[in-house]
Amino acid sequence: MAKGLQGFSWTMLLLFCAIQELGAWAMHTVVEGPGVSQTGDPALLAGGRVKRGWVWNQFFVVEEYTGTEPLYVGKIHSDSDEGDGSIKYTISGEGAGTIFLIDEITGDIHATERLDREQKTFYTLRAQARDRQTDQLLEPESEFIIKVQDINDSEPRFLEGPYIGSVAELSPIGTSVMQVMASDADDPTYGSSARVVYSVLEGEQHFTVDSKTGVIRTAVADLDRETQDRYEVVIRATDMAGQLGGLSGSTTVTIVVTDVNDNPPRFPQKMYQFSIVETAPVGTAIGRVKAEDSDVGENTDMTYQVKDEEGVEMFKVTTDSNTQEAVISVQKPLDYESKKVHTVVVEALNKFVDPRFVDLGTFRDQTIVRVSVLDVDEPPEFRPPSNLMEVQEDAHVGSVVGIVTALDPDTANHPVRYAIDRSTDTERIFDIDANTGAIVTGKVLDRETAGWHNITVLAMEADNHSQVSRASLRIRILDVNDNPPELATPYEAAVCEDAKPGQLIQTISVVDRDEPQSGHRFYFTLAPEATNNHHFSLLDIKDNTAAVHTQRMGFNRHEQDVYLLPILVVDSGPPALSSTGTLTIRICGCDSNGAIQSCNSTAYVVSATLSPGALIALLVCILILVVLVLLILTLKRHHKSHLTSEDDEDMRDNVIKYNDEGGGEQDTEAYDMSALRSLYDFSEIKGSDGGGGPGEGVPSGNPASELHALPQWVQSPDLDFSVFRDYICKKVEQADEDLSVPPYDSFQTYAFEGSDSPVPSLSSINTWSSGSEQDFSYLGVWGPRFRQLAALYAGRRGEEDSEES
Repeated sequence: MAKGLQGFSWTMLLLFCAIQELGAWAMHTVVEGPGVSQTGDPALLAGGRVKRGWVWNQFFVVEEYTGTEPLYVGKIHSDSDEGDGSIKYTISGEGAGTIFLIDEITGDIHATERLDREQKTFYTLRAQARDRQTDQLLEPESEFIIKVQDINDSEPRFLEGPYIGSVAELSPIGTSVMQVMASDADDPTYGSSARVVYSVLEGEQHFTVDSKTGVIRTAVADLDRETQDRYEVVIRATDMAGQLGGLSGSTTVTIVVTDVNDNPPRFPQKMYQFSIVETAPVGTAIGRVKAEDSDVGENTDMTYQVKDEEGVEMFKVTTDSNTQEAVISVQKPLDYESKKVHTVVVEALNKFVDPRFVDLGTFRDQTIVRVSVLDVDEPPEFRPPSNLMEVQEDAHVGSVVGIVTALDPDTANHPVRYAIDRSTDTERIFDIDANTGAIVTGKVLDRETAGWHNITVLAMEADNHSQVSRASLRIRILDVNDNPPELATPYEAAVCEDAKPGQLIQTISVVDRDEPQSGHRFYFTLAPEATNNHHFSLLDIKDNTAAVHTQRMGFNRHEQDVYLLPILVVDSGPPALSSTGTLTIRICGCDSNGAIQSCNSTAYVVSATLSPGALIALLVCILILVVLVLLILTLKRHHKSHLTSEDDEDMRDNVIKYNDEGGGEQDTEAYDMSALRSLYDFSEIKGSDGGGGPGEGVPSGNPASELHALPQWVQSPDLDFSVFRDYICKKVEQADEDLSVPPYDSFQTYAFEGSDSPVPSLSSINTWSSGSEQDFSYLGVWGPRFRQLAALYAGRRGEEDSEES
């Protein structure tokens, strides 16, 4: 046993006592080791009191056994075993039969495989003792445990790596950076195999580590990010409390030194030079300068400003948020002739200042920027820039309105020429002297037509017209009293026949197109021709209006129904102008309340009921109606002339085709031959030598009668269609002889039935010729409708035969 347990000789005697049946007179004490239990079998206990029990050693097995022979674990034994081999020992449970084997006779247990406590710390098995002959249990089945005893075979490991920590630069000594922790898989309850201590292998000049907790701290106070921004520190963990022979593991910790604002901005140069043309518009960027800062992040954010007064007035400095550069731009127009070089002092300072490091020095810096202004050829400049002139409206053509002056701002001071932009003065109301810039009137002015004129004056260098300046000029036309006052409207008033003296008839006001600066003042009086008027009076109310009153008692409209009262209106000048207007006064009949009932003048009624706009609309409607009537008459006349021209057209060129053969000679309504009769004029055939003349056997007489007899070819057996053929041939010959015009006729062939018709033709056209040999006797069998036609053709056929004979 000492060999199997490798120096461990713990032995425990375990006595398992079975409790006898109820009323047993003795009890036995049971001593059990850890993890051991026992159960009783009633079949084994039924025969009376039996003293039995298991006897074995406490089982331990050391991990990582590397021997070649199976490792002896221990021995199980029953006190009923007399050594004769009658008892068979077996085990079951975890690893039974594979990892652990038992000798059935001796009860020795061996481990056949290498065990690892870090994977499994103990195995639970059950032991049985059976009779080899009957296979019955001799002992109650008991559970026991085989523990795997730890050895220091696992080194500490850092399982949470990689480790990255950070610490601000210039941190004091002992500032905590981070904590690392190693894990040891060995049994922490057995020996010192799992007791870990920490130490620094690399980087101990700048950092330390707590041996028990693994907290890393700074070892110096002068960490400078600008010098070194990261450190690689190697931390070692050793078990066995750091004693000799302990196992160890290590990890690398990356410590990043973060930035603090401990560096002020500094300009790389103490002076910068830029140049810009004098015509650069306000806001143009001149150049960029940048102050350098060794810090990073927001600690490098800058603000720039101009320090000198001259620079503040002429230039502006802004900060580019992306590049942290100072952008210098023009704030006021530059002038090479005034100042050629500008000196600007630009200051840079950190936007965020750490108060902990103010003692390190000022966190701002300055530099000088010299701006050279480049000369360019500039257009003339108007001086002074006044843009308002005034002129009286009665000024004569050629009168001077004003003078504009422009000078060349360049050093050369070239002469200047002037002109007017005619797009702003299309009517050429004003002219300008090209040399002096004097603006004169070019036409008669009228304030009432246009009181203001806006023109553009051009000033250009005499030898370089591309250098041109423009100035807008407003010319005001001053008023002159050149328009007399007039009555505001053609006043008409009505007065009742029973009017009383002093009754107000009409209040009169006037208008004047002039606009004197002191305002209008009008005077009213009756015209000289109305001085003997005893019916009405005029009162000047002194507010540019006048009132007309009755001056007598009652009027008689039958004696005089209309009075014309001339009124003279005079303005205040100078010079004073006047005009005479007429007030029309109508005498009307009124009721007892003074309401007008009727007036004799129709014109007054119309004027009272229809406004001028309504009268104009009525006249426009009447004019539209007249135009519509004339248009309809014109269209009718045009249509009639068109029909007449169509009737006069020579219809002889038109060919009418009839495919209707009709219903025989008795059908008088099949078609009308009057169309054919109206189309042709046979007066030309009288003197012709054609085949249709009298020499061919055509009856002599009036051609008109012959034409009317033509459709009735049945009654004239000697007439054929040579008339049509001769006429067409004649027209073809006439067209062929005249080579200067296109053919008069379109010659077409009209085949009624065609040569391929399977049915013989019934047309009489082909049968009319003397050479026809057709036999129409078969028509007699076609029925009553064709009997007369058959007889007719049979008669015609007999006549032809007699003539031939």
